[in-house]
Amino acid sequence: MISVQMTPVPKSTVVAYRDDGPLSRAMGLLVAGQLPPLPPVLAGTFVTGVLLLIGVAGADGLAVFAPAVTLLLAGPGSTHPHDGRFDWLVPPILRLIEYAFIAACGFAHQMHPALIFALLGALAFHHYDLLYRLRQRVYPPAWLPAAGLGWDGRMMAISLVALSGWLSGGYALLALYLWGLFGWESLTCWLAAPRTGVEAADAGTQD
Repeated sequence: MISVQMTPVPKSTVVAYRDDGPLSRAMGLLVAGQLPPLPPVLAGTFVTGVLLLIGVAGADGLAVFAPAVTLLLAGPGSTHPHDGRFDWLVPPILRLIEYAFIAACGFAHQMHPALIFALLGALAFHHYDLLYRLRQRVYPPAWLPAAGLGWDGRMMAISLVALSGWLSGGYALLALYLWGLFGWESLTCWLAAPRTGVEAADAGTQD
């Protein structure tokens, strides 16, 4: 019988949708949630877009530095409660940055589209699963964002393998790892979940 710890949804589901990794959360702790999240993310989107346009996303291109720029701008806002009127825009903007960067790096290196879509598919599956969980008031375990590297860790990993020149192998390994991690965790979670998310949240609160 499968048994997992069911965790209730936190107060701000917008923060949960961000899918921050350890790097982004550490930067957020430095400012103690005092930095509004939307303006830095918009700035990061602009800078990333410029880098993707003017640089070839390869070992000799400027685009490989986009993750570091995005992390420096968007990371400090990770601990903000995201209670502003338009703060709900932050998670989809982060998704756009991450997906665009992964696709740009892959296609610029003339990688096989199957590798690119395999990696993007793992992320899309994870983000859809996260969305559905929060709608059912069932939050993923605390270790999952760290194990999944977060948007920040995944982009930094792609940047590093791009600089090393081993992009195809890096995409393949990362896709296999994320499919295995997110697929296994999602399957075990939903098999062990109570009939309704409300029951799961109540159970987590009692624990």
